[in-house]
Amino acid sequence: MKSRLAASIALAAALLLATTGCTFGAAIATEKEYDPSDGVGTEVGELAVRNALLIGDDPENLNLVMTVVNASDVDKRLSVQWSDGSERVTEVVVISANSRTAFGGPDQPQVLVTGSTDVIGGLVPLFLSYGSVPGVELLVPVLDGSLPEYELLVPSSD
Repeated sequence: MKSRLAASIALAAALLLATTGCTFGAAIATEKEYDPSDGVGTEVGELAVRNALLIGDDPENLNLVMTVVNASDVDKRLSVQWSDGSERVTEVVVISANSRTAFGGPDQPQVLVTGSTDVIGGLVPLFLSYGSVPGVELLVPVLDGSLPEYELLVPSSD
């Protein structure tokens, strides 16, 4: 009788472990890092680049839309570099200390990536760096202004 009770308890414990332990070693999806928007992000030293994307109807004239967070107590001069097909083009922007600076919006500073030979829907490599901090190459998606949230971000074709 006691052995039957012990066997029943052991069987119940094994069944409980078998049915609840199947996710014990599985990766938890909410712990995976990802970019929750159309743009991409990276860290460059003490600067955090968030939701970087290029908007335009002509791949030779693209508006860089991004937010850069500087959590340090010192202003940073961020260099944004890209290739126009024959040479590297550099644009320098100042990111104020202890601030979040947005680029590309209607009332925000603009960085226009010109001379790109990439296509709308492709990825443009941008190289981001400042000071003596090792730079980061970021593959930035190129979108057009067909979506309502992006139509005001398309650079004018002056």
